[in-house]
Amino acid sequence: MATTDAEVERVRALVATVPPGRVVTYGDIAAAAGLSTPRTVGWIMRTDSADLPWHRVIGAGGKPAAHLADRQLRLLAAEGVPIREGRVDLRAARFPLP
Repeated sequence: MATTDAEVERVRALVATVPPGRVVTYGDIAAAAGLSTPRTVGWIMRTDSADLPWHRVIGAGGKPAAHLADRQLRLLAAEGVPIREGRVDLRAARFPLP
């Protein structure tokens, strides 16, 4: 099933609400947007997130994508997100979505 423009806009709107110093997971966004899989969120973030705080969206284990890890962790650390051994401390930094 193709991703609709409405789904893309819901994901974008949710990502835009995540404040500095906080993070959400791909699964958090998928659930809040009514999507069936976090992979759809990943696809949207890869293709349409240049103007969003993309670095605040991470994997469920608190680990960033391998190809973005250094940059993403550096950006998150600059915002005060607690990071331990290359992982975000989700208990401390996770942002509750509506």
